[in-house]
Amino acid sequence: MISLVEGQFPEIEQNGDYAIVAITKHGVELARKLQQSFSHSDLYYMSKFARGDEAELGIQLFEGSVRMLFPALFPAYKGIITIISLGAVVRMIAPLLVDKKSDPGIVVIDDKGEHVISMLSGHLGGANELTREVAAAIGARAVITTASDVQKTIAVDLFGRRFGWVWESAAKLTPVSAAVVNEEQVAVVVESGEPGWWLHDSPLPATIREYTSVEAALAAQPQAALVVTHRVLSETEETILTNGVLYRPKVLALGIGCNRGTAAEEIEAVIVETLAELQFSIKSVKAICTIDLKKDEEGLLAVTHKYSWPLVTYSPEQLNEMHIEAPSDTVHRFTGAYGVSEPAAKLYSGASKLALTKKKSGNVTISVGLIDFDKLAVKSVQAAAEGDASDASKAASIPASTAVNNKQAGVQADG
Repeated sequence: MISLVEGQFPEIEQNGDYAIVAITKHGVELARKLQQSFSHSDLYYMSKFARGDEAELGIQLFEGSVRMLFPALFPAYKGIITIISLGAVVRMIAPLLVDKKSDPGIVVIDDKGEHVISMLSGHLGGANELTREVAAAIGARAVITTASDVQKTIAVDLFGRRFGWVWESAAKLTPVSAAVVNEEQVAVVVESGEPGWWLHDSPLPATIREYTSVEAALAAQPQAALVVTHRVLSETEETILTNGVLYRPKVLALGIGCNRGTAAEEIEAVIVETLAELQFSIKSVKAICTIDLKKDEEGLLAVTHKYSWPLVTYSPEQLNEMHIEAPSDTVHRFTGAYGVSEPAAKLYSGASKLALTKKKSGNVTISVGLIDFDKLAVKSVQAAAEGDASDASKAASIPASTAVNNKQAGVQADG
């Protein structure tokens, strides 16, 4: 039981990413149904509506004013779903608001469950997306008032989020968003990244034009720009960011081979140095790829953990299926594969030609591939048509991380 007392910070137990809060009889009934279908959620409601199964179901009961519960919920959850009147929620959370970059998404449901309203942090807090999912779960109408959603244009602060694209800087999000909503001339430059970024079933607005290079976009003199690239922009190209946002798509596959026991610091230094030489952003790295003999390599695991990169491994047989420029009998003798970094990067990226075929530096060998999404999509469709779900998954480049703890023999795999 959570006792809500004025001036005291309540203790809650967070298990999921979202909180559901109800304070009425009908609201509790709706909240219990929602929790059953809405995964990763924690349910809170008033103790006077207890049914006796709350402990078993992990439901947290509270007594006192619900207003005093919100200070604990705000920093803990990505989103808060309230079955409380809109006006009451506005008054209760007003003192807690900081800014749209840190506030959680707030969604309000009416007591009859007819409408689900995106109230706060619609884009950055994910409330718009949360609203749609909750409405679908309970068969209600989603109410979203964000200008970019209503006008069917680009939500600058969410652009490419479903692909994992990240901003280089959020400094120009607000003015560029204003340019989009106010129908000024906006350039979208997509040099790399997943296709299909336009989500609406209508054509691009006339005020938004897509370009294949920053140079072409600059020549058009747009009033704002969205630039998607893995490259470090030149000094001339950076002028487009005067009123522009730079996005980093996850498009780089790093093939890594290393001697057993190579320190994480050495592996990381080679990666940073190599990307700087190529003028590529480290924020665009999608995965580290190697041979399965290295799945427990402590240095590799430490680096992938630091950057939240998956460590993807392949068998020698898989690696040997790839054509490589410099097969090595020495590497084959130790690993069973004629190369590690080059074929691993090719396997994951789907690229027939790598941005960097192979570079050896100390105990580390690195190859860099730019993911070819069009080629991977074709492979995925072909594999699916042949009825091999496993191959379709590999072709779509969705391998699982294979970071495990069992120790292998001290084998060198620096190809």
